[in-house]
Amino acid sequence: MPARYLLVVSNQIHLSHLRRALKLASTNARSGAGGPFGAVIATGVEIISEGTNRVTAEMDPTAHAEVCAIREACRRLSRFSLQGCTIYSSCEPCPMCLSAIYWARLDALYFAGSREDAAGAGFDDSLLYEQIPLAVGERKLPTVRLLQDEGKQAFQAWLKQPDRIPY
Repeated sequence: MPARYLLVVSNQIHLSHLRRALKLASTNARSGAGGPFGAVIATGVEIISEGTNRVTAEMDPTAHAEVCAIREACRRLSRFSLQGCTIYSSCEPCPMCLSAIYWARLDALYFAGSREDAAGAGFDDSLLYEQIPLAVGERKLPTVRLLQDEGKQAFQAWLKQPDRIPY
């Protein structure tokens, strides 16, 4: 098959999965079950998991669509690495979700709405983006480090475990 044909087919798959994430977001917004966010994790044409924002439904500030989709995909695949999978999000992921995407080792991210679009609807992550690059002592959240030496003990124990599973 010509490369151009494969590219068109591949783009159609990406668009289809992203439209599914957008539909999940709209449906979730109308249902009152959570915010207007949806995510899909897939390998090629096969959808592995879907997620919607469940923050208010579950009283869980980490229950964002991307995190819910990652949790479900890991359960379904019985692994903590999602290498070989792609995530499609209705909106540019917040810093927490972006971190989770990196931790899950997803191959790629496709999204539709921007963080500015989200902010216009009342989901403003600008404080997080401003705070993350600051030194710990300069952040708005008072942060104090204590027990530095004791804090190393769990890491030392981890390094001594011969059967540890690296991630």
